[in-house]
Amino acid sequence: MKNVIIILLIFFISFSCSNQKKEGPSIITKEVSYTANETTLKGFLAYDENIKGARPGVIVVHEWWGHNQYARKRAIMLAELGYTALAIDMYGDGKQANHPDDAGKFAMAVMQNMPTAKARFEAGVKFLKEQPQTDVKKIAAIGYCFGGGVVLRMAVSGSNLNGVVSFHGGLPTDSVANPKQVKAKLLVCNGADDKFVPAEQIDSFKKAMVDAGINFKFVNYPGAIHAFSNPDADSLGKKFNIPIAYNKQADEESWKDMKEFFKEI
Repeated sequence: MKNVIIILLIFFISFSCSNQKKEGPSIITKEVSYTANETTLKGFLAYDENIKGARPGVIVVHEWWGHNQYARKRAIMLAELGYTALAIDMYGDGKQANHPDDAGKFAMAVMQNMPTAKARFEAGVKFLKEQPQTDVKKIAAIGYCFGGGVVLRMAVSGSNLNGVVSFHGGLPTDSVANPKQVKAKLLVCNGADDKFVPAEQIDSFKKAMVDAGINFKFVNYPGAIHAFSNPDADSLGKKFNIPIAYNKQADEESWKDMKEFFKEI
């Protein structure tokens, strides 16, 4: 009798663990390609196959290094939260930089040609909306460093988004051309000690947003500098002698702020 009870207990525990495993996230990832003006763009799609039906979609825009594993990691993290996430490619052909000089050239080439930047961004949004897992009425975008600047500029230029989140990104300071076309709410997660985002830039950005009547929230994380969300920032900063560093507290707090922001939009 005792052996029977033990066998039944083992079966019950095994069955329970099996059920728990099935009920948790089961993340599907896919390498994808799409185009903008005949340029091939390489994307990375992530979603939880255990969630039935469409769910909000989130675009992830990479740092100035290009579409790399960090952007993909964030897409997976978003999928684990229940979103359909697409890490997009703003440089074309999945191009990546291994040195800040190249990264700067790649980023500048995009930011100095906003029609091209917008075409590539919108191509990613279109691809995301075409996925059966995506609720096309609920689309947001997040970006890091270069990508943070991209999502803010896409928002103020009238992209059809519910909201955008910039993590340690550059700030647009020009007056908003068509305030009535701006649909997205903005969350800016900024390192309080970021040398790449001086006080003058922050003041000009805030003034432009207030003057245009744009719904935005600006959060400064004490002690954080540029690239505070990326664990690789410490080694990259030392390697290339640039003022970037990981800040665990700012990383975790900004991610939490993003999650709360998404609930509001």
